[in-house]
Amino acid sequence: MASSRLPVAVLVSGSGSNLQALLDAATGHDFGAEIVGVVSDRPGIRALDRAGRAGIPSEIVSWSDFADRVAFTGAICDTAERLGAEVMALAGFMRVLSPNAIERFPNRIVNIHPALLPAFPGEHAVADALEYGVKLTGVTVHFVDEQVDHGPIIYQEVVRVHPRDTAADLHARIQEVEHRVYPEVLDALARGRLRIDGRRVHWEHG
Repeated sequence: MASSRLPVAVLVSGSGSNLQALLDAATGHDFGAEIVGVVSDRPGIRALDRAGRAGIPSEIVSWSDFADRVAFTGAICDTAERLGAEVMALAGFMRVLSPNAIERFPNRIVNIHPALLPAFPGEHAVADALEYGVKLTGVTVHFVDEQVDHGPIIYQEVVRVHPRDTAADLHARIQEVEHRVYPEVLDALARGRLRIDGRRVHWEHG
């Protein structure tokens, strides 16, 4: 019997702690999404081990195998579709997708970022927040658009910066929030509770 849950491919580049949070959530009967595959841009990462232990198929799409970002992105989308995914969830995926991904998965690509966007975009968000001296940072889940760390914001939650925080300390507290909120957002997306109006995302409860 076919699953009625929304099929999601998770894109990874590293340890996969957010992937693990999604895999754990997907084992529950009340989770609206199904993780149908994991796609990585590099071999030998811990995230692939996590997928294997969960019995989730994984595929590697190596950046070096393609002439440009458009070809690489096309291969990522092809792989996600071959796995049966209707949504792509970026979880520590360190490559920028070209706009053809947005055309193929319109409002169906989500990303989680360790800062309160639009503050501190990019891969060094935690260190940048500490260097800047902010008292508050946080987590953003957003739809992916043609710009980096820029699409419509789905959800944000504040994380307080402590006076003696190291980047590792702060990142650990941010990840605690990420692991809780990313499954909640994917579940809401799967259940049709997110509605986009321009750059605003509305949550519909019920």
